[in-house]
Amino acid sequence: MPTPDLPSVEDLLTTAVKELGGAERPGQVKMARAVQDALEKSEHLAVQAGTGTGKSLAYLVPAIRHAAGSEHAVVVSTATIALQRQLVDRDLPRLAEALEGELPKKPEFAILKGRRNYLCRYKTTVGMPDDEGDQLFDPREVSATGRMVQKIQEWAEETETGDRDELVPGVSEQAWRQFSVTARECLGAQRCPSGGECFAELARERAGLVDVVVTNHALLAIDAMEDFAVLPEHDVVVVDEAHELVDRVTSVVTDELSDTGVGIAARRAGRLIEQGVADRLQAAAEDLQSLLAAAPPGRIDDLPNSLGMSLALVRDAAFGCLTALGPRSGDKDNPENASLRKAAFTALDEVHDTAQRMLDAFGGDSEVDRAEVVWLDAGHGRVPPTLRVAPLSVGGMLRDKLFGDRTVILTSATLALGGTFDGMAAQWGLGTDGWTGLDVGSPFDHTRSGILYVAKHLPQPGRDGLPEAYLTEIAELIEAAGGRTLGLFSSTRAAKAATEALRDRLTVPLLCQGDDSTSQLVKKFAADPATCLFGTLSLWQGVDVPGPSLTLVIIDRIPFPRPDDPLSSSRQRHIAAKGGNGFMTVAATHAALLLAQGAGRLLRSTTDRGVIAVLDPRLATARYSSFLLNSLPPYWRTTDPQKVRQALKRLTTPS
Repeated sequence: MPTPDLPSVEDLLTTAVKELGGAERPGQVKMARAVQDALEKSEHLAVQAGTGTGKSLAYLVPAIRHAAGSEHAVVVSTATIALQRQLVDRDLPRLAEALEGELPKKPEFAILKGRRNYLCRYKTTVGMPDDEGDQLFDPREVSATGRMVQKIQEWAEETETGDRDELVPGVSEQAWRQFSVTARECLGAQRCPSGGECFAELARERAGLVDVVVTNHALLAIDAMEDFAVLPEHDVVVVDEAHELVDRVTSVVTDELSDTGVGIAARRAGRLIEQGVADRLQAAAEDLQSLLAAAPPGRIDDLPNSLGMSLALVRDAAFGCLTALGPRSGDKDNPENASLRKAAFTALDEVHDTAQRMLDAFGGDSEVDRAEVVWLDAGHGRVPPTLRVAPLSVGGMLRDKLFGDRTVILTSATLALGGTFDGMAAQWGLGTDGWTGLDVGSPFDHTRSGILYVAKHLPQPGRDGLPEAYLTEIAELIEAAGGRTLGLFSSTRAAKAATEALRDRLTVPLLCQGDDSTSQLVKKFAADPATCLFGTLSLWQGVDVPGPSLTLVIIDRIPFPRPDDPLSSSRQRHIAAKGGNGFMTVAATHAALLLAQGAGRLLRSTTDRGVIAVLDPRLATARYSSFLLNSLPPYWRTTDPQKVRQALKRLTTPS
């Protein structure tokens, strides 16, 4: 527990705000007090803090105070690299300077990523066989990869961190993979000849000496789920962008199987064991390839005999290779051979365990007993058809592994869906006790600053693209706004179709996601108020454009997950089989979260004004509409298109 002679959180926050040149915000103070209270009581806390609240400072100040009075670091986990960089490059350095004279020592911080994000010195020195070299057939691609490999080798001579993100411009995954290892492939600092100067180990050592460790949700999940520790010892975790936690954890615990992956395992094994044993695994890979190429993509509810036999063949052949490799501790005195063995063991373990996991996924007697879902993703380009397996829920894992023995603070601008935290808490595996939910509001006056317009008069959206009535509505709204529009569409196809159809109708510039890098498109959009930008998922959450360039946000339809999405449809069915409402628990919650994120693009400063236009009439008419509406900020609402167009003209006409 923090020592009693430390300044109060309120005093530290006041000092920080003053030194950073900000202004005290009631929501920020309320949140900081709540975080401090949760730390003192060792209780979990979920905080919804709207844009402009200053939530980073509101959790960093009590986190630093806690670290100053304890022996452990506080871990701050984010979903995006952008927020990681903001914390490490801007927020934490300035905050450390501001609080240096108020605490026993100047607060220290570090960023820690997964091992795969750091250059492997040993692999750079000795060079390792390229598992996928024979997969490249395009000479241009080979040449481009070669140039990137040379670039990495030159950078390796000068980098002090080995952090991939510092290699600008970046390189392809194909090139980077030749100079990095996963945690499972790593020999370990004690056995590796380069262990004493390992970038990943140095980053971890640095993280063990600081007050605040900034990481990401994926590494947080790996640290919680694996048997080995990745993060330094800690008793407090702050999960920023907590609305992303479940999806990121699900991604970490999703396994995949393809003929390419099995073939890589066979080639790695073939360098070390009798070729005939490895050939059996290669033959299993080819059998799997033929089977998946002919199978329809989508969810697999019942295990076909042919697939079951193929998975068993892969599993048994991988086990045969593992047995032939002998003891895992072999070749201690030969680092190069030990590295090859470790890589082979890692690939074979993944193939064997994933095949067995997929077979086990079909072992239940009923839908209620099912714990995981298996599906087939269609291949495209060089990516082959791939089987995937994922859990129907990660709540139990999070409850036991993340929340079990530490205090967790979860925060985001969007957590209270339908007006309550219960939905998100259930996804996190939290029960009814041991946690508190708090909405500290927003500095924005939503009722006076924005209008939520639902186009109730339009037909319901169909599956055949955007109806003509939708295109007409979009054109009229953009004309009234004089451009200044961010169009958020439910699919890439819809965004491109709208762009093509409206470019000839409108006199304002119209950009579409895919025309250039997303960051460049957003810069162009922000620079010219007359410009419109259309796009899909990443724009729903990743656009921050305050000022006159963004006055209108158009959402084409309620962003429900696709009906054929294997994971969400399986989760809905599973919940329904247990007596719950699968649609509301999964589909409506997903839609509410994205709607709230999309609506959050409008007001990014206290002087912003504008309109959110949802073209889907179901937001006004469906039985679930109140749940979705209660998930949104309290904008003034209307279904009258004439009022909205008049309001837009007033907002964009110089006075």
